[in-house]
Amino acid sequence: MGPDIAVLPGAGSFGGELRPLMRAFESSAWLVCYPGRFGEDFGQPASSFDQVVQSCVEQVTNRRILRPVLVGHSFGAYVAFAAAAELEKRAIESTAVVVVGAMPPHLLSVPDSVTRSRADLAVYLDEMNPEFNSSGEWREVIIDTAMSDLTLLRGFDPARYGPLRSTILAARGETDPLTTTVGIAEWDQATRGGFAHQDFPGGHTELLSDAAFLTWLREEIPVPVHP
Repeated sequence: MGPDIAVLPGAGSFGGELRPLMRAFESSAWLVCYPGRFGEDFGQPASSFDQVVQSCVEQVTNRRILRPVLVGHSFGAYVAFAAAAELEKRAIESTAVVVVGAMPPHLLSVPDSVTRSRADLAVYLDEMNPEFNSSGEWREVIIDTAMSDLTLLRGFDPARYGPLRSTILAARGETDPLTTTVGIAEWDQATRGGFAHQDFPGGHTELLSDAAFLTWLREEIPVPVHP
């Protein structure tokens, strides 16, 4: 049996950029739904980062998988890390936690301006993803959602989580303006387990559809061992 892969989107994301990754793992991968993200059926938007984490934990535990894999992009990387720590408290160890496009928790910095100014946030999103839709109603939805996510992320306290016992795999795009090669290497401080990191072609979002990145994930994610 292959790994059960929970995929956690970034700030403002509804998961579209994660489709290549999910297709690569076929039925093994599923998208974590943040509170309120897809309408009233998914509850009210979270009022704290901890609520986002707890929602993720509940979605994973509801699947009754003993050795899940958590793959988080950007904002989702921090949710994945914190959720893995909470799962360990429940005696559920992750096969691996994959953090993509995110500096390690102790180096995390969310600019104050992007949680206060829609104009500054739009520039920030454009820098992260040049393909970001810069006009139209969908743009406004993404900006509102991203501002909410990043505001919650400012309340993330890394000291409450980790280090993990699980393997951490860290990846970044070579032209990602939000991360550095040296920086993602310091994710090794967030685990007592295995660790590997690598750069791939592309920017903050483009690497998610890069063939080399997807191949690396298939090769590096350990085969889960079930009791």
